[in-house]
Amino acid sequence: CKILRCNSEYVAATLHLRGPGRGAAFCPALRSYSLCTRRTARTCRGDLAFHSAVHGIEDLMIQNNCSKEGPTAPPRPRPPAPNPQGFESLDICDYERSFLYKHGRPPGFQHCAAFGDPHIRTFHDDFHTCRVEGSWPLLDNDYLFVQATSSPVAKGSNATVTSKLTIIFKNMKECIDQKVYQAELDNVPAAFQDGSVNGGARPGGSSLVIWERSPGRHVEIRADYIGTTIAVRQAGRQLSFSIRAAEEVAWAFTEEQDLQLCVGGCPHSQRMSRSPRGHGRVPAETARALCREMLPVEDVYFQSCVFDVVTSGDTNFTMAAHGALEDARLFLPNAEKLHIFQ
Repeated sequence: CKILRCNSEYVAATLHLRGPGRGAAFCPALRSYSLCTRRTARTCRGDLAFHSAVHGIEDLMIQNNCSKEGPTAPPRPRPPAPNPQGFESLDICDYERSFLYKHGRPPGFQHCAAFGDPHIRTFHDDFHTCRVEGSWPLLDNDYLFVQATSSPVAKGSNATVTSKLTIIFKNMKECIDQKVYQAELDNVPAAFQDGSVNGGARPGGSSLVIWERSPGRHVEIRADYIGTTIAVRQAGRQLSFSIRAAEEVAWAFTEEQDLQLCVGGCPHSQRMSRSPRGHGRVPAETARALCREMLPVEDVYFQSCVFDVVTSGDTNFTMAAHGALEDARLFLPNAEKLHIFQ
């Protein structure tokens, strides 16, 4: 029974009709609706929604003085026909196009990043510097699991850096097999753990793809089936993670999945000040001069850069902060939120 398609076509045809002069377009839409229900009558005979629609059409035609004979509204453009496997990619494995088709507007997006010490930019645009030694979940929802493993930036230091990232794209039977991506220091592969570079042999396998942006240093993973893009980079002796996720995906978790650094930031006990005290490995003014070359705006990315260079003595951390800022520039839905000042 395809009565829901008739309903949606009628709603689409009349959505923008307002005012007393709407009858000229309203009656053709009602006649089209009636014609659609008649075509589905055989398969919808026992469906309550079908009978409700038929009676509703009769009442609306009487109220609006519509004749049963006359022109009908032009049909709404239909989505592309299924491919040979009987699979409608528009509806299932292209999230952005499907959302636009269903809601008449593009979806909203969220951005999260983890880089350097690590510093976390959450989906709420909060910004924390964390010690979080060991393994911590950045994301844990119905579609994705992302875990970052951190180790001390230098012997005897409280500061830590991300040394390993594990990303699990959970099984979505219409689109992809479950895929695991893992990056470690000096090993940022352009393939999943099973050696593949896409979502597998399912009809929507091409909706999950890995692109190598810089060999061994920067990969981008596009998961179009969930409207999500992930960047993984290595700069110096640390890994960084950035994500642009559809809002529906970012918030798809239960109360039990409460520990996610991208959602809540670092636990209070793990947060650090970005004003390093004591004797650093690089003088603060030297670090500021180095960071200013890559980050002319003195926002939290700049502050994080200075902190990391002072703490570690590694000038490659200027590249880590710069890469995170460039990812934010690409991924943030609202350019006005690019810079955070604290």
